[in-house]
Amino acid sequence: MLPADLARLVRAAWVLAREGVINALPLPEPRPFAVSAALLFAGAIRRRGIASRAERLSIAFSRLGPSYVKLGQFLATRPDVVGAALASDLAQLQDAMPDFGLSGAWVVIGDSFGPEADRLFPELGEPIAAASIAQVHKAAVTDRHGVRRDVAVKVLRPGIDRRIASDLAGFYLAARLIEAVAPRVRRLRPVAVVDTLARSLTLEMDLRLEAAALSEMEQNTAGDEDFRVPTVDWRRTSRSVLTMEWIDGIKLSDVAAIRAAGHDLRKLAATLMQSFLRHALRDGFFHADMHQGNLFVDATGRIVAVDFGIVGRLGPRERRFLAEILHGFITRNYRRVAEVHFEAGYVPAEQELETFAQALRAVGEPLHGVPASEIAMSRLLNQLFETTELFAMQTRPELILLQKTMVVVEGVARSLDPELDMWKVSEPVVSAWITRNLGPIGRIEMAVSAVGDLVALAPRLPRLFDAIETIAARSEVADDNRRQRRSIALPLWVGALSLAVIAASSLGWL
Repeated sequence: MLPADLARLVRAAWVLAREGVINALPLPEPRPFAVSAALLFAGAIRRRGIASRAERLSIAFSRLGPSYVKLGQFLATRPDVVGAALASDLAQLQDAMPDFGLSGAWVVIGDSFGPEADRLFPELGEPIAAASIAQVHKAAVTDRHGVRRDVAVKVLRPGIDRRIASDLAGFYLAARLIEAVAPRVRRLRPVAVVDTLARSLTLEMDLRLEAAALSEMEQNTAGDEDFRVPTVDWRRTSRSVLTMEWIDGIKLSDVAAIRAAGHDLRKLAATLMQSFLRHALRDGFFHADMHQGNLFVDATGRIVAVDFGIVGRLGPRERRFLAEILHGFITRNYRRVAEVHFEAGYVPAEQELETFAQALRAVGEPLHGVPASEIAMSRLLNQLFETTELFAMQTRPELILLQKTMVVVEGVARSLDPELDMWKVSEPVVSAWITRNLGPIGRIEMAVSAVGDLVALAPRLPRLFDAIETIAARSEVADDNRRQRRSIALPLWVGALSLAVIAASSLGWL
């Protein structure tokens, strides 16, 4: 434990306590941090001139710097850690920081591109937006064919990597202290939470990875008529600089301007929700920061998403579980929803399936037969989270990120269409995915995939059998008889043959 880390942690705790953050945390009694008289005093004299806790949170995290802003936004995705109410307030935390000027941007660009910087960026404007990690400029460039075009240039803050590393050391210290003094909080795995945040920040600090995410999303949505992303200018992109197509559009936050431009607000709301579900289910890859500032509508009525610093992924199993869970709620098949939770391993096997299905019915039934405007995905997910917690469901980071994004997308969609019917809008996408992937076509594709896996495994079988014999031989001592050797080798052979049986079963041969 470095004294500097401890000092920074104490200062951060004082600032957070002064704005009422510490007292809002769902920590068990006695509160670990409340034993400090200084922090209690700070909490007692926190600002009273600011009406909402969300505003106090914004002040506290912004004052502590970029890393803490990211921490606040990250914790907004973890209601299991900070509680649903505090997570809701943190979700309003705006990632806005003072810019570091045009001269500061040129230093970073010069370091990235060397003598070519002036030629690559002949017209670079003043910063138009600044966040915790980077700021954005509008620029005009000329391509190899002499065509002039506008681009958006995202530039990392100078020295941000050192600042992030220093703050992360403090986060790890705090997480270890929490685990040490609050045993009942250990199930939330505070150190693992910081690990996840550290990985996210590491990815965000390499803009080439964001460029790759943009490129992947562009490829995935190439056939979509109502959604797109900017094209990356790879020639002008580096670890610290990301250059992409400039988007001329209206932010989805400007509802009046969207209406004045003649766009169909109800159609845009449905498109946004369906696009998100399509990306999550069809592609297993989704934009995980879809707030209004990152979404535009262009002149043709297409939604354009920017800022891919945070993305989420779902594997084939998670996509199937998500589709079946949503479809189960839509069709009111709560037993199937419960079965999916057990099949996925989300709920421990020792829990009772029927009781869990009953609890899920209590979540889903109140949402049916009520006006669309009264149905909130956020309420459904919060109730679902509370229910699964009662049944000892383990935290799944990829699902929490998905849930958080779904709630944000719902909020943006409802700002466009307050009467949006979430079930009606979601049903076509979910049903189409289930029909396509769990129907005959999907089963054929799974069989073909299994054949490929078996073909790939076949050349390795001789080496696998040789390895089995080698392991058995090494385990045999000089005076062992053949029976002892067979007792060691037999389970290994059974395991190897089981692989072949499993593969054959997946193809329907058995």
